[in-house]
Amino acid sequence: MTDTPAPKPTGKLTLYLVRGIIVLMGVFVLISVVMSLMVRSAGPSPALVQQMLGAADRYEVRIKRDTFGVPHIFGPRDADVAFGLGFAHAEDDFITIQETALTSRGDLAAVVGKSGAVTDYLARVLRVKETVDEGYDKLPADVRQVVEAYADGVNYYAALHTAQAAPGMLPLTGKDIVAGFIFKTPFFYGLDGTLTELNTKAEGPAKKLPVGSNGVAIAPSRSADGATRLLVNSHQPYSGPVAWYEAVLESGQGWHVAGGFFPGSPFMLHGHNAHLGWANTVNKPDLIDVYRLTLNPTNENQYKLDGQWKDFEVSDAALKVKVFGPITWTVHRPVLRSAFGPVLKTPNGVFAIRYAGMGEVRQVEQYYRLDKARDLAEWRAAMALQALPSINYVYADEKGNIGYVYNAQFPNRTAKADWSGILPGDRSDLIWNGYLPFDRVPQIWNPKSGYVFNSNNTPFDATAPADDLKPADFPASMGIQTNTTNRAMRAQETFGADPSITAEEFAAYKFDIAYSRRSEVAALVGELTALDAKGDADILAAQKILKSWDLKTDVKNRGAALALLVAQPVLTAREKHQTPDLRAALTTAIGTLKKHFKRLDPEWGEVNRIRHGDVDLGIDGGPDTYRAVYGEPQKNGKLTAKAGDTFIMFVTWDKAGKLSSQSIHQFGAATSDPQSPHYADQTPMFVAMKMKPVLFTADQLKGHIEEDYTPKDRAPKQ
Repeated sequence: MTDTPAPKPTGKLTLYLVRGIIVLMGVFVLISVVMSLMVRSAGPSPALVQQMLGAADRYEVRIKRDTFGVPHIFGPRDADVAFGLGFAHAEDDFITIQETALTSRGDLAAVVGKSGAVTDYLARVLRVKETVDEGYDKLPADVRQVVEAYADGVNYYAALHTAQAAPGMLPLTGKDIVAGFIFKTPFFYGLDGTLTELNTKAEGPAKKLPVGSNGVAIAPSRSADGATRLLVNSHQPYSGPVAWYEAVLESGQGWHVAGGFFPGSPFMLHGHNAHLGWANTVNKPDLIDVYRLTLNPTNENQYKLDGQWKDFEVSDAALKVKVFGPITWTVHRPVLRSAFGPVLKTPNGVFAIRYAGMGEVRQVEQYYRLDKARDLAEWRAAMALQALPSINYVYADEKGNIGYVYNAQFPNRTAKADWSGILPGDRSDLIWNGYLPFDRVPQIWNPKSGYVFNSNNTPFDATAPADDLKPADFPASMGIQTNTTNRAMRAQETFGADPSITAEEFAAYKFDIAYSRRSEVAALVGELTALDAKGDADILAAQKILKSWDLKTDVKNRGAALALLVAQPVLTAREKHQTPDLRAALTTAIGTLKKHFKRLDPEWGEVNRIRHGDVDLGIDGGPDTYRAVYGEPQKNGKLTAKAGDTFIMFVTWDKAGKLSSQSIHQFGAATSDPQSPHYADQTPMFVAMKMKPVLFTADQLKGHIEEDYTPKDRAPKQ
C-alpha cells in the first residue's frame, strides 16, 4: 500500500482554508476569552471560603487596639497570636500583603499587567518557589505553625472581604510567607542593583551606597541617669512591601514583643521584647559574585568550565501577564542556571551570579528565635543561625549590655582572585560554598566608650576610635564597606561627643537636622560658592544664600531649599561615578525656585512636604540627615516625602532594669485605608518630632483601649 499525495489546493480552496482557519482561530480565541473571564472574574469558591472561615475555630485570640489604632494581640499560644496578627494586619493593609505574596510567587503580572513581569521573571531566576518547596518541611514545627497561623489570619480577613482578593490569590499559605523573606532579603544588600547594572553596562556592578537607617545603643556608663538606651530608626519607603507596621504581641508561650513588622511578616523585625531589643540598618558588604561566561559557538546552551563544555540547566518561565480586564496572556522565557548559579543573557554578555542567601529558607526561623531570646546568650545563639544574608544589628538589653554586629553571610572565598570585579566564568575553583562562621563576623560588645552606632557606614567607625574594629583584622575577600555618611559623622559629633547623655539629649540627637562640616553636602556648597558667576545676577544671589547657609534643614530655614535642590541630583550622579555640570545644576535649581516660589530662598518647609490624604505639612530634615527625609519632586516645584524616617522607637531600661519605650509612625496604623481615623493621625506628631508611649503590658494598655474584639466578631451576624 502506498501513500497517495494530497492534491494541491487551488486558489479558491486556499481562500476557503484561510477563511476557515481564521474563523476557527476566532472561535478558539472567543472560547479562551470567555473561559478566562469566567475563571478570573469568579472569586474564591464557596467551599474555599468556608474552609478559610473554619480555620478560625483552631485559634483563641483577642485584638485590642489602642487609641492610635495599634493592635495589641493576646493569645495562649504563639500560633494564636500569629493568627490575630495576620487578621489585624490585613484589616489595616491587605492590599500590600497581597502584593507581597503575588510578587514572591511570581504571579504579580497576572494582576497588574506587564509592569509586574520583571519581578515575576526574577522570582523564577532566583528559584524562590523551588527553594521553599525544598526547604519548607525541614523548618522546625513551631516555626511552620506560626507562619501558617499568620496566613490563616489573612485568609480569614479575605474570606470576609472576597471582593478585595485578586484572582488566584487565595488561599495564602505558610509557604507564601516564607517565600516573601526569600525573595526580599537579598535586595537589602543590593542584588537588584547588580542585576540591573549587568543589563546596562559591561564593567560590572557599581557599589551603590545605602541611604538610610540609624541605630544607636548607649550603655549605663554613658547615660546621665545610668539607663541603657536604644534608638530603633530604620529608613524605609513610606508605603509598599518594606514599609513598617507597628504591633504589640503577647502569648502565653513567652512571645512578647513590640516593634516593626513588614507586610506578610508574622515576626517583629526590630524593636524589643521584655528583656532586650535591637535596631536594624542596611549594610552592603560584597556578597555577590558575577562571572562572565564563555558560550559554545556551536551550542548556545553550553558554557565552558574547566576546559569542557557544560550544559545549562534550562527551565521555562511561563509568565501570565494581564492584557486587559481579566484577560491574561502567557509569555514563555527560558531560565538558565549554571554551576555558579543563575545566568543572565544581557546586551553586555552572558553572566552567572552567586550570592549570599541562595537556597536559604531559614530566615523565618532566625527572626522567630530573635523575638523570643531572653538574654544576650540566647540572642547571639539566634544570630549564629546565620540565615539572614545581611543587615546590621545594634543591640541593648536590661542588663546594660550593648553591641553591634555587621551581620552577613560572608562567602567562604578561598581561591585567590579579585573578588571585587567580574570573575572568569570558566574556573570551578571560584565557586564558593558555605559561609564564614559567626565568630568571624565583625562585631563589638560592651566597648569602654559606652556607645555603638551605625548609620549605613563602615563598621570600622561604630564607636570611639580606641574601641573600633581594625580593617587589618579582616581579609579583603570579605568585601567590607569602607564608606561614611553624614549621619555617621553627626552621630560622632552628637552621641559620640557627649559623655553623659540625658533622655532629652538622646531624643535631640536623634532628631538632629544638620549636615556635618565634613559632609559631602558641605563640600558641594564650597564648590558652588567658588564657581565663577561670570556676572550672572542669579548665580551671584544664589552664592550669597549658600555662603550664609548654616547647613541645617529646619522648616524655617531659607538656605536649605537652594542647597538641597542642587545637592540631590549632583550627589546622586556622583554616586553613579558620573561628573555632573555644577553650573547647570545650580541654574536648574534657581529656575525651579524662581518659577514656583518667586524667590531663591523660600522657607524649607514650604518646599519640603509630607502628604497623606488630607494632611499636607512642611517637615524638617533632608537626605542623609539624622532626621532623614527623602522627597520626590512634584510639578509644582515642591518635594513630597516618600522615604526616610518612618517607624521610630526609643527603648529604655532604667538603672534598675525597668523597661519603657516610645514610638511614632509617619502616618498611622491603617496606612492604606483612607476611611480609617488612623490613616494619618500620627503625622502631625511625627512632623513635630514627638513620640507616643508604647503600651507594652496589659496593665499599661488599660484605659487606652479603643476596640476589643476577636476576628470572629468581624463576621456578619447570621
